[in-house]
Amino acid sequence: MNKIANRKVICDVLMEHAAQDEDITVLCSDSRGSASLSAFADRFPEQFVEAGIAEQDLVGIAAGMAHSGKKPFVASPASFLSARSYEQIKVDVAYSNMNVKLIGISGGVSYGALGMSHHSLQDIAAIAALPNMRVYLPSDRHQTKVLTEALLKDKQSAYIRIGRNPVEDIYSEDHMPFEMDRATKIGTGKDVLLVACGEMVKPAVDAMELLERNGIHASVLDMYCLKPLDRTTLLEEAADAKLVITVEEHAPSGGLGSMVCQTLSADNPKKIIVLSLPDEPVVTGNSAEVFDHYALNAAGIAAAVKANMA
Repeated sequence: MNKIANRKVICDVLMEHAAQDEDITVLCSDSRGSASLSAFADRFPEQFVEAGIAEQDLVGIAAGMAHSGKKPFVASPASFLSARSYEQIKVDVAYSNMNVKLIGISGGVSYGALGMSHHSLQDIAAIAALPNMRVYLPSDRHQTKVLTEALLKDKQSAYIRIGRNPVEDIYSEDHMPFEMDRATKIGTGKDVLLVACGEMVKPAVDAMELLERNGIHASVLDMYCLKPLDRTTLLEEAADAKLVITVEEHAPSGGLGSMVCQTLSADNPKKIIVLSLPDEPVVTGNSAEVFDHYALNAAGIAAAVKANMA
């Protein structure tokens, strides 16, 4: 069982590159511990900014640094970063097209029992609506590593949402297929296409294996890139599928399901089932308890497939 959280992976990648590039800067909102960035702050104090609990200032400072040629990575709880500083993201980063990488830590229901105030279940819809903003939800530590390395090489703004706790490996160091802004296909089944992102990819893969035992051949599309959405791969993989099911740790409106429905309804209409968290304050509990309650687990996904196969 993997014990390395995605946030730790991001810190390791940034530390490795910051040693050779003093323009790489990390900014936090009293969240260096939660973001696993304390080691970066200790080793590179001249490349670290602590803004305190002031998310709007945090984003504005990062935009100013980017305008001056720095390469800022902003880490703050996704619930606050995407909501409290939305205007600054919209104007200072997106509208101004600044090279700011926003890392929404403890995304989705990672904060569990703290409830709706700390959940970020609308962030994909909100951030993806902004021009010049890309949105990524890596599915495991290996994908997080290669994504972070890729983002270090470009000068576009981006929002990266990661969970709080370690997630089980889907890929490995020896097998990490990755192409920037292209979804990764897992499996070869043609009956059902499961499209998932972030922490929902692993349960989708597990559901694929459960379905195979029942004679239903599925494949999974790891849509880590929600914006830009990989329309080409989605259309190719959905072409022959009898059913498409999307799975996401997000509200039902404006997220992965909405994007997939919009794409396929225009170019390849077929039956699509959207599995998400409900349009209401979700129950309290840790991530696994919340996912189990709403059947966002392998058994629940497999059951949804069986119920909707015609």
